[in-house]
Amino acid sequence: MISDYIKTKFTAIVGAENVDVSPAGRLVYSYDATPNFQSMPDAVIAPRNTKEVSQIVNVCREEKIPIVPRGSGTNLAAGTVPSEGGIVLLFKHMNQILEIDEENLTVTVQPGVVTLNMINAVEKRGLFYPPDPSSMKISTIGGNINENSGGLRGLKYGVTRDYVMALEAVLPNGDIIRTGGKLAKDVAGYDLTRLLTGSEGTLAVITEATLKLIPMPETKQTMLALYQSMDAAAKSVSEIIAAKIIPATLEFLDRPTLKAVEDFAKIGLPTDVEAVLLIEQDGPAEIVARDMQKIADICTREQAVSVQIAATEAEALALTSARRAALSALARLKPTTILEDATVPRSEIANMVKAINEIAAKHNVTIATFGHAGDGNLHPTCPTDARDHDEMERVEAAFADIFAKAIELGGTITGEHGVGMMKAPYLEWKMGPEGIAIMKAIKQSFDPDNIMNPGKIFAKETRKRLVISQ
Repeated sequence: MISDYIKTKFTAIVGAENVDVSPAGRLVYSYDATPNFQSMPDAVIAPRNTKEVSQIVNVCREEKIPIVPRGSGTNLAAGTVPSEGGIVLLFKHMNQILEIDEENLTVTVQPGVVTLNMINAVEKRGLFYPPDPSSMKISTIGGNINENSGGLRGLKYGVTRDYVMALEAVLPNGDIIRTGGKLAKDVAGYDLTRLLTGSEGTLAVITEATLKLIPMPETKQTMLALYQSMDAAAKSVSEIIAAKIIPATLEFLDRPTLKAVEDFAKIGLPTDVEAVLLIEQDGPAEIVARDMQKIADICTREQAVSVQIAATEAEALALTSARRAALSALARLKPTTILEDATVPRSEIANMVKAINEIAAKHNVTIATFGHAGDGNLHPTCPTDARDHDEMERVEAAFADIFAKAIELGGTITGEHGVGMMKAPYLEWKMGPEGIAIMKAIKQSFDPDNIMNPGKIFAKETRKRLVISQ
């Protein structure tokens, strides 16, 4: 708990109404969307501008108080849990779209802007911001940048870092810096914009961002391809890319996920097939029509039992909305739902899905799998119950095996959710001790007092060294 003296300092900066030290107020921000992680902050503070953020950081530096920047708490790796107490920084006041620049195709926003609100605002101008995390209805741009969020459109358009052009940020010593700009080219010095993007709040507090926009695609079509073979669905993905077609969306759902989604959404999805590919293409009408016909031909050739193109925009929206609801649908099955995002080269999707099913059987747990098949980012999801300690141990062991298998297949432990606390013990498997050492050196140079979101990314103990058979 912070002292009255420290509380007075914070109150002088932001006003009493923006400093909450009540048990109820702190409890709300003691957890995020990650199951089984919770820790009480000492205070919750809502700054109104960058100057106030800088002043808050200066107090925290002087008093060695941890700082956890937080958006809407949709994090799935315990990245915004205040594991070492301190203060949670909320950006509910810093939630404005500052500028939509149609000449330079940029939008400048504060970190508390809800992602979908910004997307809707730029689309009214005929512009397009492609990153579309499934949480976009509630997640904020600041959170997206801290986690380098992906989304359904990542295959064709990339992830958040591909659209961050400039940042304003407060360093752990209180200094305010600006990186990048509205420039098509800029190679002056180290790329601090990219370094801060995806740093999970461990290096600085982001207070403003300028993001790249592109013209709105002229049209789009959505297709559903059904399979009785997981291998056939995976082969279709590889063949589509090999045909030099890059869909806007190329999503995969297995049978357990499909059943849960249909029970939740009730839009008439089939539940008697082994796998489904949800495919969307956008662009000029003639190119979309050509690509979708080629994709349909490939899926049919690769043993799809049904290939259907959505007849209306409403039907297409229902399909993509159902996919975005996969986590919510699976969360209805058990009290606790653990969603992961092991990622492999797309050529290894079938092997990875097969391995996930074998690992689930080995540990006697239920795992449903869906994800971004086009870029190899799979989301094995385990409905469980945190009160069942024996099962939770088996779930943890299963996910450790899944991460190990992903790395063995040339993949990684996280494609878009971040490391946070949940995956920190596995990071050395991917980075090696040398990689961890250089990352720690960067952290130390920015934040020698370790006040910026401590306890994230770097585990106190790593898992037993991973040995991959050749």
